[in-house]
Amino acid sequence: MRASLLQIAVDSDESAENRRRRVAALVRAERGAADLVVLPELWPVGAFAFEAFAAGAEPLKGPTYEAMSAAARDAGVWLHAGSIVEAAADDALYNTSLVFSPDGELAASYRKIHRFGFDRGEAVLMTAGEDLVTVDLPRLTVGVATCYDLRFPELFRGLVDAGAQAFVVPAGWPARRRAHWTLLARARAVENQAYVLACGTAGTHAGVEQAGHSIVVDPWGEVLAEAGPDEEVLRVDLDPARVTTTREQFPALKDRVLGR
Repeated sequence: MRASLLQIAVDSDESAENRRRRVAALVRAERGAADLVVLPELWPVGAFAFEAFAAGAEPLKGPTYEAMSAAARDAGVWLHAGSIVEAAADDALYNTSLVFSPDGELAASYRKIHRFGFDRGEAVLMTAGEDLVTVDLPRLTVGVATCYDLRFPELFRGLVDAGAQAFVVPAGWPARRRAHWTLLARARAVENQAYVLACGTAGTHAGVEQAGHSIVVDPWGEVLAEAGPDEEVLRVDLDPARVTTTREQFPALKDRVLGR
């Protein structure tokens, strides 16, 4: 199974329509090169562009949904389309991830549970999600998480209990905490004996330098691929059997006592 992580930058001077068109073209370019394509968190507006959240909000099945559905279908790939600012029917805003199947159908959506900001920014502007989400790909069950979620291991334990063999984590992670990004991605892989595909953004947006360094970690904690700080397409081959083998040869998950 092949995955492509599209580490893109968010240009505040670029119109939302042009950005969707550009990103859709990048997804379509992965046709034949990947089975799964992953985009970063909140790329339609920028993860730190708090003042743009309300204006950039859209219904779940809004313009980004339509563009990414078409791109997934045209490319014939599973597409984790990063996340959008979702304007819900109750007027609440959510940081919502969209996952599409190769026929362009919505396979899953996930509302980010852990909101970043310490009583500022996303933490006060967004409403927290409540549900854990997994997606069954043909050979791999994927658990969905977003950025700040990476700091909360109990979420990932819950996803493992729901059958996850891999985690896809789109993010808008700041450069000043890049060391934590790499450390936590590897920790979540090791402790859950699962693949981690963590896709960040490049460049600087809303005055916050982004970490970049999208990373793919295998179930033993080995880094299979890591991007640099700039825009980049990170491609990697995954072996779904590696999860089963690791869990059988080192059955640490069977020794869990707490939280079961």
